[in-house]
Amino acid sequence: MAWGFESDEDVAQELDWVETFVREQVEPVDHVVEHAWNPRDPVRNALIKPLQQVVREHDLWACHLGPELGGKGYGQLRLALLNEKLGRTHSGPVVFGCQAPDSGNAEILAHYGSEHLRRTYLDPLVAGDIVSCFSMTEPHGGSDPTGFRTTARPDGDEWVITGEKWFSSHALFAEFLIVMAVTEPDAPAHRSMSMFVVPADSPGLERIRDVSVWGHEEPVGTHQYLRYNDVRVPAENLLGERGEGFAVAQTRLGGGRIHHAMRTVGLVQSAFEMMKRRAVSRTSKGTRLADKQLVQEMIADSWIQLEQFRLLVLRTAWRIDQYNDYKRVRADIAAVKAAMPRVLSDVAGRAIQIHGSLGISKELPFGKWVMESFHMGLADGATEVHKVNLAQALLRGTEPDDGLFPPYIRPTMEAQARRRFAEVLAEAGDEGEPR
Repeated sequence: MAWGFESDEDVAQELDWVETFVREQVEPVDHVVEHAWNPRDPVRNALIKPLQQVVREHDLWACHLGPELGGKGYGQLRLALLNEKLGRTHSGPVVFGCQAPDSGNAEILAHYGSEHLRRTYLDPLVAGDIVSCFSMTEPHGGSDPTGFRTTARPDGDEWVITGEKWFSSHALFAEFLIVMAVTEPDAPAHRSMSMFVVPADSPGLERIRDVSVWGHEEPVGTHQYLRYNDVRVPAENLLGERGEGFAVAQTRLGGGRIHHAMRTVGLVQSAFEMMKRRAVSRTSKGTRLADKQLVQEMIADSWIQLEQFRLLVLRTAWRIDQYNDYKRVRADIAAVKAAMPRVLSDVAGRAIQIHGSLGISKELPFGKWVMESFHMGLADGATEVHKVNLAQALLRGTEPDDGLFPPYIRPTMEAQARRRFAEVLAEAGDEGEPR
């Protein structure tokens, strides 16, 4: 069995370079770029493209993808260590070519796309020249996709898509969308849907409104409410087989959830660092905040939560590498996803408290991060859904006990032990008196 908590020397040096690069070159960009995902913004391109080139020169571009797609093919454990460094920034994932939802959409295209789709959309997506959208959630169905109503019907050599999609993030500047729609209405729910590539300029694709979220100061919301008015796409734009939409979705959702958690570790670490700096810098009634017991409790609790979460993320990433099968690690991923919002909310909330009025101001990011924790609790399935899935997985295979009392109560266990060791007890003079 091989197990350790140290990285190989070459990996450690690489991570040191990434941390320095992110802190010194990427973090400053966050303060002047409106949205790192928008390739139509000249300011964004002027600042981010040179950094992307540096990353390419260091052979760290799109490390989540295999070499055949222009990446490094890093395993999940190594990606976890890398994403921790990127997660503290808005622009970091884009600079390193591993941003959501594009990373997951690239995996779908690589696995299920035709040669034409891979050439038209996957190649420029991996190169960082375009961005994409995952258009799945609907106004009447979020965590329960079996309630989706958007349909796709075949018509000659085309599919016709009709319905509405809610919270289609980055549709505003995406070149294409991956859309989930009902194609087999009479089939069981998890075999009723399929996925399609829809070009963003398709006739009939209507932007009902641009939706903003609290904590993101955007002039135009980037989570779109869309209507598909008989949008036609070629038959070859079907991803996978008919009715395989859920299976296709799992290609990206399992990895997407754990990658999101990896980046969240970096975000929480950033909040924790600022909390400590404030505690040792600020005084109240003649002593540092760091010397006050309630502040010390906040710092201790935050570190414990952060490290527990980080180790759960790393172990889950390690298990994915071991099994190479997301299905075998579904319970672990559910646990990570359920734990993630609380860790960020708690640590960012304590950071607010230690910073006082400055903490609730827009001059610091903590309020945004607290709101982001609620976003995390909804994206890719609500926290409650993941807890239910986790509990069901943990309970599976556990046999019920017969009898009025469980067999592990003390009187029963003691009686069993006395029967087993009767001869030894008799020789030792134990008369079996109740204890």
